[in-house]
Amino acid sequence: MTDKRVFIVTGGGTGIGAATVRLLREGGHQVVASGRRSEPLRRLEEETGALAYPSDVGDPEAADGLVRAALDAHGRLDGLVLNAGIGRGGAVGDLSLEDWDEVMRTNVTGPLLLLRAAIPHLVQARGAVVAVASVAALRNGTANAPYATSKAALLQLCRSVAVDYGRQGVRANIVCPSWVKSEMADRRMARFAAEADLPGDGVGTAYEEVTRVLPLGRPGEPREIAEAIGWLLSPAASFVNGAVLTVDGGATALDPGALAFDFHVAPRRDDD
Repeated sequence: MTDKRVFIVTGGGTGIGAATVRLLREGGHQVVASGRRSEPLRRLEEETGALAYPSDVGDPEAADGLVRAALDAHGRLDGLVLNAGIGRGGAVGDLSLEDWDEVMRTNVTGPLLLLRAAIPHLVQARGAVVAVASVAALRNGTANAPYATSKAALLQLCRSVAVDYGRQGVRANIVCPSWVKSEMADRRMARFAAEADLPGDGVGTAYEEVTRVLPLGRPGEPREIAEAIGWLLSPAASFVNGAVLTVDGGATALDPGALAFDFHVAPRRDDD
């Protein structure tokens, strides 16, 4: 394997995806950045020199086209970062089938289609895959059935690649972040701030509220997740395959039943 490699990053226009594109380009690698929205991809292309390829990888033809674009531009493919994802909430008895189907198509079927298109080239390059799942794949919350189920499925999809193609030199690993500052998380924080009538700087206060019990006591930054992804893609992780790396500020190390000993939980507002 050459030192300079070729990667595809889905969901590459903003957040963790954009941070990963920047990190890989800083390392001298070639990157094809994919996403549904063309404008952030074009801005990233101008900033970093990565190739912007707007597409919806939930479409089989788009997934094939994305792999062809990487091969046409750079002649090889060494790795995938499966970062594209959407969030929809709902308890099992309440969620709509439309939301369920959309989440599964984007978060599970899209990665499957791209993996199917890329596997022959990853085998040839003895390449690597990193899927960006979530702590929701390991721990659940209320009214989160579609998202949590999709991320758990993505985790096992990636582990299937690790098991089935490891002997052919392909490594596949998963990162599971907790709350990370991003456009998608900002939208969720804005809704939470409005629903809970939080004081102060709505989104900022919401981040503080949802992360105050974490051992690190703060949300993550996209670059922090990108650093973990970059390591898993690199030769430094050459014997890491099928691993699940929690990059979560310690969220999954917590015992919820012990929180009461360390925190005083008070109402957010006085309704009297």
